[in-house]
Amino acid sequence: MKKNGNWNKHDLYEESVQNPEFEVEFLRKIYKQHRRKAAKVFREDFCGTAVLCCEWARQVRSGQAIGIDLDKETLQWGEKNHLAKLGKLASRIRLEHADVMDAKRFKADLVAALNFSYFVFKKRSELLDYYRCVHRSLNSDGVFVVDLYGGPEAQIEQEEITEQDSGFDYVWDQAYFNPVTGETLCHIHFDLPDGTRIKKAFTYDWRLWAMPEIRDVMLDAGFKETHVYWEGTDEEDGSGNGEFEMSDQGDDAGSWVAYIVGLK
Repeated sequence: MKKNGNWNKHDLYEESVQNPEFEVEFLRKIYKQHRRKAAKVFREDFCGTAVLCCEWARQVRSGQAIGIDLDKETLQWGEKNHLAKLGKLASRIRLEHADVMDAKRFKADLVAALNFSYFVFKKRSELLDYYRCVHRSLNSDGVFVVDLYGGPEAQIEQEEITEQDSGFDYVWDQAYFNPVTGETLCHIHFDLPDGTRIKKAFTYDWRLWAMPEIRDVMLDAGFKETHVYWEGTDEEDGSGNGEFEMSDQGDDAGSWVAYIVGLK
């Protein structure tokens, strides 16, 4: 985590935001639930450090993973800090410095765009073009998975601070929201044990899409069905319990995270 006296923002992000073991298990569960077989080829769009691709290679026997991202520096960091430690498994991972709009040539059983990365498309026409690209790149029984967040608290300018096990604080900063356009500007800061802050370690200039909009765009892009996986509720404190099940009914939580699945 801390290297040569410095905290690395990618390490900090992965500890704060990602849970690759859970995420890959969940993606595999979704595919098997709908296709009654195991997915072999996984593609992650906007893959960042490719930690999910590496976990896919670990979990899936003979599985192959493709990571697509426009940020060359981040891909190189992932190669050095993740792929280099995999040994022979790294041969089953392909990282591409490319635009996801050009990714239709990278065929897969399962494509995922997680951490709300596709929110970068602010116009419906742009989002539709991307979803069509994914649809064309999927194999005949392919599955597409995205996550999204929402609720009234998602539209409030505020900072949310979460303490992490390594001794730093993860700060999610909703700096701006325009209810007319849905545009939102968010930052991630990290408050370190010595009292310093890594300010704007990551910045996201997004449109906050609504769930019905996402599902409609998927259908317009050619997906035959869409399904929602909603998070259950912890009975003790009313927060999310980390367990996502297919459901047509959500609840009126102040904030929530869910998954939408498109079936080709």
